[in-house]
Amino acid sequence: MLSRTAAQLYWIGRYVERAEFTARLLEATLRLDALSPRPAGRAAWESALLVTACELGFAATGRAVDPEAVAGYLTLSPDNPSSIRSCLDFARSNAKSVRTALTRDAWEAINRAWLGLRGLATTGGYEETLALTAMIRAETRGFEGALHHMLRNEAYHFIGLGAAIERADNTARLIDVKYHLLLPVGEKVGGVIDRDQWTTILHTVSANTAYRWLYREGLKPWLVADMLILRSEVPRSLAGAIDEVVQHLAIIGKRRGRQGEADRLARRCQTTLSRTSIDAVFGQGLHEYLEAFVVEASQIDRAIGQQFRFA
Repeated sequence: MLSRTAAQLYWIGRYVERAEFTARLLEATLRLDALSPRPAGRAAWESALLVTACELGFAATGRAVDPEAVAGYLTLSPDNPSSIRSCLDFARSNAKSVRTALTRDAWEAINRAWLGLRGLATTGGYEETLALTAMIRAETRGFEGALHHMLRNEAYHFIGLGAAIERADNTARLIDVKYHLLLPVGEKVGGVIDRDQWTTILHTVSANTAYRWLYREGLKPWLVADMLILRSEVPRSLAGAIDEVVQHLAIIGKRRGRQGEADRLARRCQTTLSRTSIDAVFGQGLHEYLEAFVVEASQIDRAIGQQFRFA
C-alpha cells in the first residue's frame, strides 16, 4: 500500500470519528441546556468549544457565546476545520481518492452524511439541530457498521487506527474540560454534583448503560472518571482506545514484517494505563494526568505518520 493511501485511510478514520463525537457533544449540550432543572447556559456552550479545541477560532468570529452561534460554528462553519461540515468534506475527499479500498456501503455512508449538509446555512432551532445531529450520528454509525463488513486488510486497520487515536484524544479532552467545569468552585472532588450534568457526559460517549453494568453505586464523578480512563472494556475509554491502537498497529506490523516507534509508544501507553489506579490519577491531579495523556496520544499520532511516511 502506498504511504499516501495509508495516510488518507487513517484520516478518514479520524475525521469520521471527530464528526460523530462533535454531533454527540452538540446533542448532549443541547439537552443539558434545555432539559436540566438548572439550565447549563453559557458555561455549557463554552465547554463545548473547549472540548473541541475551537474556542480561539470561535472568539475570532466576534459572536456571542449562545446556542445558535456555537451550534452553527461546530456544525456548519467552513472556517472551522473541526466543524462537522469540514470533517465530512475532508473525509469524503480522502474517500474519493481511495475509493477502491472502501466497500460501496462505506463510501455511501460518508457521501450521504456529506450530502445531508449541502445547502444548509443554519442549524435552525432546537428540534432542527437535534434532527441534524441525529442524521450525522446515523450516517457515521452506518460507516462504522460498513467497516465491520470490510476485508480485514491494511485499509481496514488504517481506518480503525485513525478512529482509535481520535477517540482517545476526544475522550481525554471531554473528561478534562467537563470534570473541572462541573465541579463547583470551592468544592472538593466527590462533592455533590448535579446528576443531569454527569449523565450528559456519559451520554456524549454513549456509556450510560455501561456505567450501570460496571458500578452498583449511584452516579459518582470519580467513578465516571475511572470508567472513561481505565476500564478497557469501555470502547470510548482511554484504555479501550489505546488497546485498539496497539492491536491495529500489531496487525499492520505483522503484515509488513516490521514494527517501529509508534508500536513502542502505544504499548508503553497501554502498559501505563493497565497499571494505574484512579486514586493514582487523582493523586497526580486529574487535569495534569489528562493533559499528559493528550500529549502522549499526539506523540503516538506523529510516530504513526513518520513510521508509515504519511508526509
